[in-house]
Amino acid sequence: QVQLVESGGGLVQTGDSLRLSCAASERTFSPFAMGWFRQAPGKERDFVATIIWTIRNTYYADSVKGRFTISRDNAENTVYLQMNSLKPEDTAVYYCAASTRPYYNDYTTQSKYNYWGQGTQVTVSS
Repeated sequence: QVQLVESGGGLVQTGDSLRLSCAASERTFSPFAMGWFRQAPGKERDFVATIIWTIRNTYYADSVKGRFTISRDNAENTVYLQMNSLKPEDTAVYYCAASTRPYYNDYTTQSKYNYWGQGTQVTVSS
């Protein structure tokens, strides 16, 4: 069973940057897409960003467009989320997800993903 291991969370101030990483445990893992979701206290888990693995198309939630960038390293089976200009409302547990199911470029909902990481906390202080 493939595991997704996240790292890079932490406590930062408004305007700072962080980079999250998510590595798949198997080098042969070949997803259709990998993405990031986040869950703030008392709220539902929301879509943040996704990348289609082979063609590198990327999609973002409106709330993070222009500030966050998702990318991937195919050789390392790792996906990254570069987060710039962080705001207190970005505070959440961030989850990495992977999908081995073929949906035509539509990976913005949780149900499309069948592998999940354990989550990493990002806290942005004002």
